[in-house]
Amino acid sequence: MRQNDFLTNNFNLIYIILFTIGLFLSFWYATHQIIDGDQLQMIYTGYSGFYTGNWSSYGNAASVVGNVPGSLLGFVVGLPLFIVDSPWAPMSFLILLHALSFFLLDNVIKNIFDSKIRLVFLVIYWLNPWFLFENILYNPSYLFFFSALHLWTAFKMKDEKSFTYSFLHILSIGMAMQLHYSWVILAVMSAYLFYKNIIKINWYGIVFSFVVIIGSLIPYIQEFMQNESIRQNNNSSGDRYIGWGGIHVYPVLKAFLYWLRYGSFIFTNKLITGANFDWLTASHILQQILKYTYQIVLFAFGALTIWISFKANKYFYTQVKGTFFNRIMVKIDNETWVTIYLLGALVGIFISAVLSPIVFSYWHLIIVFPYALMPFLLYVQKFELDKISKYFIPVIVYLICINIIAAIDSKKYSHDVSYVDQTNKYVKDTKFISGKSN
Repeated sequence: MRQNDFLTNNFNLIYIILFTIGLFLSFWYATHQIIDGDQLQMIYTGYSGFYTGNWSSYGNAASVVGNVPGSLLGFVVGLPLFIVDSPWAPMSFLILLHALSFFLLDNVIKNIFDSKIRLVFLVIYWLNPWFLFENILYNPSYLFFFSALHLWTAFKMKDEKSFTYSFLHILSIGMAMQLHYSWVILAVMSAYLFYKNIIKINWYGIVFSFVVIIGSLIPYIQEFMQNESIRQNNNSSGDRYIGWGGIHVYPVLKAFLYWLRYGSFIFTNKLITGANFDWLTASHILQQILKYTYQIVLFAFGALTIWISFKANKYFYTQVKGTFFNRIMVKIDNETWVTIYLLGALVGIFISAVLSPIVFSYWHLIIVFPYALMPFLLYVQKFELDKISKYFIPVIVYLICINIIAAIDSKKYSHDVSYVDQTNKYVKDTKFISGKSN
């Protein structure tokens, strides 16, 4: 029996095994996360709401433009604590949202691609260090769910004017806005999809969603009018402004390079260069040998995969070339629809980069990570479907090994720390006043 046939005939078993491995790795990462900065802001906001009933109307401080609006960042940490007063409550909720993001994306994938491509997506999304490295309690980690919800609802809206899907589609943007300023990308995408005439809108659903979003922001608006400190980050550079990215070309170019990089295995430098292998050997010489060997392997394999990402995006370009301004007036197949959706993502990245007052780092664009994988899926289905079996298991083994190491030896995770112990200590030291006890 050919291995490709094995993948097809044993799809459910392989799917369950790989999903379970990814779930284990999610908790493995979460256990060893280093709590600082953004995590402390979120823990304070969430636990303060839980223990004192004082829910903040704004979220984490952002670069230059001040705090993100709304109470959602406090809710995603604080509300799970009502189920069980444990640091694992908000962390488990985040992992649940990650799982839901995968299932929403997979629900779209299965309507476009071969079943073997679904397994490829499971591997390059659910087991991808770009994704698993975000099993950490800070705001960009929550964006995967809302980017998945945006795609899933848009795909549903291509055939029907649904109140529910229209409501959830706009809600995905509004809730992302309360997490991170990259929500602009989703908003631009939706506007582009509407212009291209590939989604059908139920205006009652749209209006109701806007009412819900604006209603949730009323406490923030009141605070914004009175509290100057949340309007702008006072620690930011004074020469930055909205539109700075468009004046300086590099921020825009770097944003598009991240699109290629997300589609490859050149992971964040926080993962690649953060390892020192002190958990494996006490010898400084051996640590250095292992450290640089690890970096060479990751950069070399990453360079190969970014070439593949480039080829995949080159094919994607041939599919959308000359169609940027053309409105779709006829029924199109699902594959064509998703290529237009991805083109909308690139438009969103461009507009966001032009408006940005900073040079993006990888987490500023992580909201488009699921979309950046799809040119590769299109390319594999068109040209490399028969080669899946050759690389399937080696890639899985490679990713699992990288994830196991990164979760205990990188700049954001360490074998020396415990997420639970750090959180409990911070909560105890902060001395939240309430009738509850730790």
